[in-house]
Amino acid sequence: MAQGKIPSSVLFCCDHNAIRSPMAEGMMKQFYGRSAYVQSAGVKSDMEVDGFAIAVCDEMGVPLANHRSRSFDEMRDWGDDLSQFDLIVALSPASQRMALEMTRHAHLDVEYWPIMDPAGLAEGREAKLNAYRQTRDQIRSRMIERFGPPRT
Repeated sequence: MAQGKIPSSVLFCCDHNAIRSPMAEGMMKQFYGRSAYVQSAGVKSDMEVDGFAIAVCDEMGVPLANHRSRSFDEMRDWGDDLSQFDLIVALSPASQRMALEMTRHAHLDVEYWPIMDPAGLAEGREAKLNAYRQTRDQIRSRMIERFGPPRT
């Protein structure tokens, strides 16, 4: 896919669908509106959306508070077929492996964006917020590099 071209459907994935992939889903929807169907999932869905992720996305007007974490298995159970997505963006090595495994018979693109997991990297509220901001900004930079400037 050419840089700047937005696929009609994108799935972002990470380990728990609690930090990186919800951030990416929220930013994609905010930046590019309805130009793509956007979802996110995790290898597992054993955590709620992280409060620090919500806070740093709120800073840029991206609402995450209503996001509900879900796993690849839950997606499948709810009728979302991974092969329906034009592009899967994996934000962690484990999610990249899972996406490649689950789509090995489908002809779709799986991209890996090595995005830092900020969980547990810092002590104290301000240091944690700064780590989460770094992750948010990494995703934002990769997204703009890949899909072009925000349209909203």
